[in-house]
This record gives sequence, C-alpha cells and structure tokens, in this order.
Amino acid sequence: MLTYHRITSIRDPYFGSLHKLLQTIFPPEEVLAYELWKEPLEDPSIHVYAAIYEGEVVGSTEYRYYPELRVAMTDFTIIGKAQLGIGRFLLRNRERDLQRLAEQSGTTSIGMFAEIYDPFRAADHSFGGISPMNPYVRREVLSHIGYKRLNLSYVHPSWDHAGEAVTELDLGFLPADDGQQTIDASLVASFLEGYYSALPNKPEQWHSMMDHIRASETIELLPL
Repeated sequence: MLTYHRITSIRDPYFGSLHKLLQTIFPPEEVLAYELWKEPLEDPSIHVYAAIYEGEVVGSTEYRYYPELRVAMTDFTIIGKAQLGIGRFLLRNRERDLQRLAEQSGTTSIGMFAEIYDPFRAADHSFGGISPMNPYVRREVLSHIGYKRLNLSYVHPSWDHAGEAVTELDLGFLPADDGQQTIDASLVASFLEGYYSALPNKPEQWHSMMDHIRASETIELLPL
C-alpha cells in the first residue's frame, strides 16, 4: 500500500532517498544541491510529498499554491517504479491537497503551471531512469490530464545557481476551464518573477523572455 508522506526537513529519514531519486531522473542542472533543500523544505508554502511503498521512496511530487494569483505550480512529479499506480496516486493526493489549500485561503484556483520537457527539441533523452519518466511518455500524460503550453520561447535559470539558461522545456498551464485559449501575460510575469526570486543569477535570455511577456497582454495556450 502506498503512503503519502510530507517531507519538511533534510533530516527526514526519507529525504536522502528522495534526493537520490531526483538525481537519477533529472539532469544535474535541474536538481538543487542536498544542503540547499533545507530552507525550501522548511517553507510551509512548499509541499514536498513522497510516495512510500514498503519503506522505500518510490515517487514524489512538489507543489505550491499562490492564493494571491489563484494558481498552483507543480515543481516536479517523479515515479521510481512501474506498475504500482504511483502516478495516479500522486495526482489524486495532490489534487485533494491543492483543493484544501485553495479553500483555506478563501480562493478558487484558475489553474496550475508546470515546466514540461520537449523531447522533440531535446538532444538527450537518456535521463528518466524508467519508462514512465521518459520525456515522450510524460508529455503525453500531461496532455491527457489537460495541460497546454504557453506560446513563447521558454527558458529558465539553472537550479545549480550557475546562472545558465535551461532550454528545451515549455511552460505548461492546466486551466480550470478546459476551453481557455489564452492566459493573462501579467499573471505569467508575476508568477515567474516570484517563482525564480530564489535564484539571483539569471541568464540574459531569461530577462529577454520576461521583457517580452511584460510587453504582451495575453499569451496563447496551445496543445502539447
């Protein structure tokens, strides 16, 4: 039986296993160093949950809810073993928790952001460890869930604090209204400015993208 366990400290007995799983699945520039997880885990607005099966971390998801923007962000969802129903388990538990967070804040969520790898642009598809984490599989699953991609050339600062531009991703959005075809550009700008405020070193490409977003009124939502 799977257990949904929140991790709030690097001293949590499951955090070491979770960090190793992150390093197995994601490229190095996408994984925050072990000791740098201390403050994020202790931040009550950041929710990191592990799926535990027979004492082992077999999956995880990290997310947060921004009541002032009425949007959520899924930082990552990882699956460490196939044929355990981990993806569905994490999805449903995250949905329930985000609904609770929205209700506690007296707001109604309008959708959720996620950064989504584009395997059609990426040169290296070797990361992922197991088939459910293959970028093609993940992208199609997110499309089935209802995610759309923002029509912009997306780039974000590397999480290793080196200030490098990370490309080959799309910024995705899962609208509460499936018929939504655009998103307010000012909402996107506010979200990204807040989300990446923890990274002081940002590449010029990021600043150029932000200037483009701020100069726009809306951004089109396209199929994945």
